[in-house]
Amino acid sequence: MKHLDLTILVIDENAVRAAIIEEGLREAGHVHVTVAHEVQGIARTIETLAPDVIIIDIENPNRDMMEHLFQLTRSVSRPIAMFVDRSDTASIEAAVDAGVSAYIVDGLRKERVKPILDMAVSRFNAFNRLRRELADARNALEERKVIERAKGILMKMRGLSEEEAFTLMRQTAMNEKKRLADIAQSVVTAAGMML
Repeated sequence: MKHLDLTILVIDENAVRAAIIEEGLREAGHVHVTVAHEVQGIARTIETLAPDVIIIDIENPNRDMMEHLFQLTRSVSRPIAMFVDRSDTASIEAAVDAGVSAYIVDGLRKERVKPILDMAVSRFNAFNRLRRELADARNALEERKVIERAKGILMKMRGLSEEEAFTLMRQTAMNEKKRLADIAQSVVTAAGMML
């Protein structure tokens, strides 16, 4: 997906500030920009619009509004840039926990919008890649544990060596056109039923 084809949702209760962001985005070549001036009912807007990036601009965010927005951002999994006029450490930490990719305090200027948007997108992508890699590593580790357990069961039940047990599972996986981890899981499940 090209950067300029992004669908961008701007959430801003202040029309003047929203216009500054919108102008900055349009000058940067972004054409799919939607502005929402109301935080209420924003979940539905996000659902129908399915934006690629969300920009939130709040002059003086109160605790409730921030909490509402953070609940929302946790569930959407999209790059989010947030502009606020002033902030405290707790708000920044809450924003980061909620998955806000770029949190900008004091500095809504038209020319800053594009670089901040780009940063939010690249940070989000980097974070997502790390999350995927972590999930893949966890899965690989789990699969290895299951394969080891299945080998142990076959060695005990059939009196096989470790190598023979592994070869038997690998051969079965090839014959049945299944993954080795799936065959191992079947062995573990079957053994559990026999105990």
